[in-house]
Formats: sequence, C-alpha cells, structure tokens
Amino acid sequence: MTRYVGIDPSTKTGVCILDADGNVLDALEVTATGKDPERMSDIITDVCENVDYGDVVVIEGFGFASQSGFLLGGIGWGIRLDLYERNIKYQEAAPAALKKFASGKGTTKKDELAVEIFKRWGFQHGSDNVRDAFVLAQIARSLRGNANTAKFQDEVIQAILNPVPKKKKKVKAG
Repeated sequence: MTRYVGIDPSTKTGVCILDADGNVLDALEVTATGKDPERMSDIITDVCENVDYGDVVVIEGFGFASQSGFLLGGIGWGIRLDLYERNIKYQEAAPAALKKFASGKGTTKKDELAVEIFKRWGFQHGSDNVRDAFVLAQIARSLRGNANTAKFQDEVIQAILNPVPKKKKKVKAG
C-alpha cells in the first residue's frame, strides 16, 4: 500500500500520513527537549522513523523570512539527509505553494488556512504544523494522480514537477 507523507520541518515538526484514498493514517507533531544538537537529532530521528521506503514524500521548502533559519535549516536538512541516505525520494513544496494548494492563494494567513483546509478536506488539528503537513501529504497524493484537483492545485503540481531554473547572476569584474 502506497502511503503519502507530508513533513513540515520545524522545532515542532508536523507529520501527516495518508492512504491512497486520502484517509489519515497518522497525524502528529514531533518535538524534543534538551539542548541542541541532541534535541535536533531527536526530532530528525523521530520524524524519519515514520517514513518508510516506497512512501511518496513532500517536504515544505525552506522559508527564507524565518527568524530561526539556522535551527530550522538544520532540522530540515537533517530530515532530507536521512531520507537521502535511506534512498527515499522526496519533493519540495514552497510555503506559498502549500498555501495556494489549500486555498487558491499563496498568501493565505495561518488562521484562514485552517478554515480552508477544513472546508476542502474536513481535516482539523490544533497544530498549524500538522495542518501544513496534511496539505503536503495531499500534494503528494496529487503528484501521483490520486486526487481530484482544482485548476489552481494543478498549477502547484506543475510548478513542483517542472520548476523554473533560476537565472545565474552575472558577476562584474572589478
């Protein structure tokens, strides 16, 4: 049975696992106590223990405006490295893509997003990290064609599957 896993890396990492029909198999928020790097390592290990070979995984891309970028980047890269070492492939969805997939707008606020997620899928959870992971798992289902999608959701899927290459900046000799 193929599982669809969404991961929202953070100090409170959201993980959501769906079956092919979109039923929630698990939805959890992974946290840890103690000092870093032990705490970060515990979060990474606990998250990755929930991912199996053959799962279709979508991870939220890095948010560049985050005040705690180094910490979140460490957790995000730690999860990615663990999956890589276990030969588990994953796709990334930018934060704006996640919001657009759930609501039709890439600028939707967290509280508004909770309403959109409930209206569209009937899913609710007290953690915005788990709600985000749920949307990422729905994106994973859609990447494999296992969900009916609206036009704006198809646009998100196409952007993930066919990213526009970044232009290289020219450096002036000085």
